[in-house]
Amino acid sequence: MKLKYTLFLIAFVAVSNSTFAQFARDAIRFSGFQNGTTSRLKGIGNAGTAVGGDLSSISSNPAGLGYFTQSEFSLTGEFDNHTSDATYLGKQQTATKGTPNLSQFGAVFYTRLNTPRGQNKTEGFVSLNYGVAYSRTNNFDERVNTNALNNTNTINNYYANLANKEGVDNGTLQDWAFQQQLISRYGTSTNNSFAPNSYPGVNQTGYINRSGGQTALDFSAGTNYNNKLYLGLNVSIASLRFKSQKTFNETGKATLPATGGAVDRSFNSLYSQMQETKGEGFSAKLGVIYKVMEYLRLGATITSPAFLTLDDTFGETLNTSYNGGGIFEDGTEYPTTYNLRTPYKASGGMSVFIGQFGFITGDVEYVGYKSTNISSNEYYNNGFDLDIIKKNYCSVVNLRGGAEAKIAKFVSLRAGYSLQPSPLQVGGFDTKTLTGGLGVRVGGLYADAAYMRVTGSRNELFYDIRENSPVANINQRNNNFFLTVGFRY
Repeated sequence: MKLKYTLFLIAFVAVSNSTFAQFARDAIRFSGFQNGTTSRLKGIGNAGTAVGGDLSSISSNPAGLGYFTQSEFSLTGEFDNHTSDATYLGKQQTATKGTPNLSQFGAVFYTRLNTPRGQNKTEGFVSLNYGVAYSRTNNFDERVNTNALNNTNTINNYYANLANKEGVDNGTLQDWAFQQQLISRYGTSTNNSFAPNSYPGVNQTGYINRSGGQTALDFSAGTNYNNKLYLGLNVSIASLRFKSQKTFNETGKATLPATGGAVDRSFNSLYSQMQETKGEGFSAKLGVIYKVMEYLRLGATITSPAFLTLDDTFGETLNTSYNGGGIFEDGTEYPTTYNLRTPYKASGGMSVFIGQFGFITGDVEYVGYKSTNISSNEYYNNGFDLDIIKKNYCSVVNLRGGAEAKIAKFVSLRAGYSLQPSPLQVGGFDTKTLTGGLGVRVGGLYADAAYMRVTGSRNELFYDIRENSPVANINQRNNNFFLTVGFRY
């Protein structure tokens, strides 16, 4: 398993003097799941902690179920369009990836509680409502392309550094590079070191393709006390599927040892990493909404960590061919199973309602990334990764806000914004989301549409040779479209 933590490091961000292990990166990646929401909530920036009365309450704040006075069902579809603009050694490449998905579907079941004859039916516990929903809570779809001429160094420098530091034990990446004549031992029998056989001026092409996501099956209950205090409980069963393919190709010229002296040959070398992770787990959430006045609501939630059991298979290959003969292929896989505990979360929100004209709402959410934990097992020691998480990641406060305005008898217009700071202590980039939406309600039927533009940046470190490591600067944007249809009964 040692190779998995040292090879071909493509981190969320480039850090010139630190190395991010695979499990530490995945732990943060898999902790970034969001609440499942309808198009209505997406249109207001997913700021739903203190709104209530929307099917999104099943996932976001179960206390909001207490606002329902009818049963309800809805279905939400989405189309995600991802674009990456990657600049590598001064050259920009654009890659896109579009995927349709089922965003959410669910139902709320209204149950009015019986009250003794003659008692005010608006006092005490008025209703106890139940909800169940399936939601897509995290999206891993991504594609990145890079290509440029590197006149300074080569990934073979990385292989040589590994060989000088760790030796060329059989089956290691640096051993493959040595056997494939990408690096050689230079010097005398008593004073030698490994160095690349390739000449400066190699063409480098990087490719990343990721897919999959996280989903949640939520079971919630919410109650209404005196039409003032609303309480809720949620239990969520999570499922995760993640696939990643990362390749780095180099072409150029190398000097190779041969009978009668060294010869120069053109080479083509491809290093690939493949990863597939899948698993299940669970979490729980408590929620509360208090109606301070008819126009003012305050809400809060506490979300437990998600406890996930993950099956992970990591594979790598190194293939090299030379003009005039010589084809080499090496590869292996490292399967393992481990437990992941994601961070705990806490949120607070406030909504101000302006009669029948609409409302304004805002949320703050605390996420304690430092509390993320990965378990050890027979083949893996978690000490290195946990140390990386503690030293390089921090807790964050996410901000969300939005508004809904009724512009006609049956039509509502929505807008929202959210800011998610990077969980990295140094060198991270914030994720910003701008949203808008439109809703139509006629009797018990409704339809809501939403648009969400998510922008962010990061750096990709393709191989680590410290200060001379080539970095791809990536600007990413997602233009996502959502449509919800539903009815009350």
